Amino acid sequence: VMAASKPVEVPGGGGGTAGLSRWQLALVLGAPILLGAGAVYLWGRRATRRGKGANERKTPEGRASPGPGGEGGSGQPDGPGHEEMSPLGRAQAAKNKGNKYFKAGKYELAIQCYTEAISLCPPEKNLDLSTFYQNRAAAYEQLQKWTEVAQDCTKAVELNPKYVKALFRRAKAHEKLDNKKECLEDVTAVCILEAFQNQQSMLLADKVLKLLGKEKAKEKYKNREPLMPSPQFIKSYFSSFTDDIISQPLLKGEKSDEDKDKEGEASEVKENSGYLRAKQYMEEENYDKIISESTKEIEAKGRYMAEALLLRATFYLLIGNASAAKPDLDQVISMEDANVKLRANALIKRGSMYMQQQQPGLSTQDFNMAADIDPQNADVYHHRGQLKILLDQIEEAVEDFDECIRLRPNSALAQAQKCFALYRQAYTGSNALTVQAAMKGFEDVIKKFPNCAEGYALYAQALTDQQQFGKADEMYDKCIDLEPDNATTYVHKGLLQLQWKQDLDKGLELISKAIEIDNKCDFAYETMGTIEVQRGNLDKAIEMFNKAINLAKSEMEMAHLYSLCDAAYAQTEVAKKYGLKPPTL
Repeated sequence: VMAASKPVEVPGGGGGTAGLSRWQLALVLGAPILLGAGAVYLWGRRATRRGKGANERKTPEGRASPGPGGEGGSGQPDGPGHEEMSPLGRAQAAKNKGNKYFKAGKYELAIQCYTEAISLCPPEKNLDLSTFYQNRAAAYEQLQKWTEVAQDCTKAVELNPKYVKALFRRAKAHEKLDNKKECLEDVTAVCILEAFQNQQSMLLADKVLKLLGKEKAKEKYKNREPLMPSPQFIKSYFSSFTDDIISQPLLKGEKSDEDKDKEGEASEVKENSGYLRAKQYMEEENYDKIISESTKEIEAKGRYMAEALLLRATFYLLIGNASAAKPDLDQVISMEDANVKLRANALIKRGSMYMQQQQPGLSTQDFNMAADIDPQNADVYHHRGQLKILLDQIEEAVEDFDECIRLRPNSALAQAQKCFALYRQAYTGSNALTVQAAMKGFEDVIKKFPNCAEGYALYAQALTDQQQFGKADEMYDKCIDLEPDNATTYVHKGLLQLQWKQDLDKGLELISKAIEIDNKCDFAYETMGTIEVQRGNLDKAIEMFNKAINLAKSEMEMAHLYSLCDAAYAQTEVAKKYGLKPPTL
């Protein structure tokens, strides 16, 4: 929901309404969405259908399970019409006795009967034997003997490879045994075999994907190489602040006369100040030197120490090193003699950092403090409004945008975001009249501010929701005219081609263009990965997700990407093991 101008604070990372698009994308491509922000399972509802979901999973089975085809199987090959005391008949009798004990809650006795059934059953009677193992696993499950549950389910699956009940029971046992990878593989097979129709298996898949994602992201994020985002991203980030001293150009007195050459190294600044040199580098887009120059100012306790701390913290945030940014922000916030604009800006940035770390309480506290110490600072209300949208507090968001607009009537960004907030409120409330009013609001904003790319981008999102694809496409073209180097817009336009015309080639061409413009656009790689899953190119999808993981700007974003990657990987394993080929677009 955050603006493209505010990329660092977006839990989706890519700017624009990247957070929305990820879910829209899954809908576009006809894939069911797992709950929450976990993984999107991208094998659509076209997967193999089984008639009945395995709903009564606590009870043992009375008959042999369905065969590999999914329906019916062979039932009881030696049914009641056959000789009662054939070996199979005796095995069935032992199993039936076990079922009675099971229903009475006498699980140890049930296990003895199922064990007897297994030993009596002719080895060639695969389906019957698999049922006996599965029933014994159900009894072990009641006794919480998870290793035995997993072992018996494995026997059942070896005898009957697409035995959904046994696969799901084994998935639950693996979850208890903390074998997340094995659990994911089993539950993925269950989801596909049940055509994503069973809530229980979908919930378990989502849960284990989130756990795996979090676990992997924690490890990877700790040891990641800090990575400077693209110049487009950095400029877009700074453009979302107007009351921000550190991002303003150098004043005439601070600049040196010979600063004519914008290509090479920063020309020497007469005053020997690390901060002023850092500012010079910033104007030249030589961003890699800013942290080290700011550090010199801080170590020298120079006259721009507060500014240098804030500038260094900002670049730590931009390279995804929040733990290094926090002490710098804390220090600026506690400097009571520093310019109040610096302290308010530090509070906005720390509040946004807390939001990325999923600590909305601390985040709200920082924004409220910023409003207390600098009530005339329009940035505070603009950024707090975005936070409120993420927290789904739309009315409060609109109040903040109104305050921002009162303080800064020419803020096209705040006006566009206010429109989007009102639109989301109307859309989720399914109120046709207020949706119409919000859409008219967008028209007014783009008329009043024809050079605000964000206004067109947010309007395009709303038009896409309303299925007005042709007009949405025009809006994206306006964005591209205004900001030809904004990669995110190309990704959104690419997604639109898929939803509107199912034009995969055009969609991929636009997303490739986004990567050409900004090869650090994680949103583009993630989207491409999602499309490749749909096309059945799972290896290519995994490669794209891994590229996005290496570019992720927060641990939360990285965890989400790992979930997508693990979902794709589990599907490749299931495809190999069970010969389930994914449907392709």
